[in-house]
Amino acid sequence: MNDVMIEADGLTKRYDNVLALDRVSMQVRKGEVLGFLGPNGAGKSTTMKILTCFTSPSEGSAKVNGCDITGDSIGVRSSIGYLPESTALYHDMLVLEYLEFVAEMRGITGADTRKRVKIVVEETGLGDVISKEIRALSKGYRQRVGLAQALIHEPPILILDEPMSGLDPNQAVEIRDLIKDIGRQRTVILSTHNLAEVQIACNRVLIISKGRIVADDTPEGLRDRAGKARCVVTVLKKQDDESFLKGCEAAFAGLPGVDRARRIEDAENGELSFELLPKGDDDLRPSIFRAAVDKGYTLVGLRREGQNLEQVFRELTTGPTAGGKAAA
Repeated sequence: MNDVMIEADGLTKRYDNVLALDRVSMQVRKGEVLGFLGPNGAGKSTTMKILTCFTSPSEGSAKVNGCDITGDSIGVRSSIGYLPESTALYHDMLVLEYLEFVAEMRGITGADTRKRVKIVVEETGLGDVISKEIRALSKGYRQRVGLAQALIHEPPILILDEPMSGLDPNQAVEIRDLIKDIGRQRTVILSTHNLAEVQIACNRVLIISKGRIVADDTPEGLRDRAGKARCVVTVLKKQDDESFLKGCEAAFAGLPGVDRARRIEDAENGELSFELLPKGDDDLRPSIFRAAVDKGYTLVGLRREGQNLEQVFRELTTGPTAGGKAAA
């Protein structure tokens, strides 16, 4: 039985001379909570607008719950509950009135409306505010109303665009826990630029940069990347010419076990620092020390430290692999 709920193949989107998406391909399976990350302007919202049929791709294709985004947009829309970054709520309505209105727009009538409203109110914890005007709600509760409208028609797929944006820490935790509960029975795409959120709420992560997928991994896999300990080595300059600087960088980059070396600091006190990333888990410090001695460098600092998750994200979205071939 095919459990692929979303399948995109080569999605490309151009706006005049701007390439917003560049051949994005992905699969999302039944029951997955997928974190979709990237910096602002990376292509997250464009991808979701295509998958929800708010815009069409310039090239490529996609199916949502077996429905083609260009040939069966009604089928796609009925399969998806969508929470955009700016939820369109009618602030002068009571919460109950609004949910009944959305149910009617979704073709739900009569006793089915009351049944579905009752269920989504319980799912999203809106019982205490059901008779309040939406304008009187906190942003956290307005996000709950947005989730409720996305769930009203029992969609098998939820697409949530920055659902924790603008919330205070307590509200963000409440919405994140709510998404985890909802995701146990549905396929969820959670778009965000907050890596910590997906570590908690998601079981798979896609990272997009400059319109291309640069990482497809589990949260554990990302933690493993973060666990690779980098080394930072600091030497005294012999002279200020560029050949010395390039020679240092080349010497460190050529060491066994080094994946990449780059200059990170050029201090006024005559010190020069390099960051060395390992290919595996080996401690690079002994070979760095020997290289410094062999080259006659005056070593004034050498330390080993783990990368944090923000560094991994920055490496993927601003480093040499950003916008390049997807990393598994």
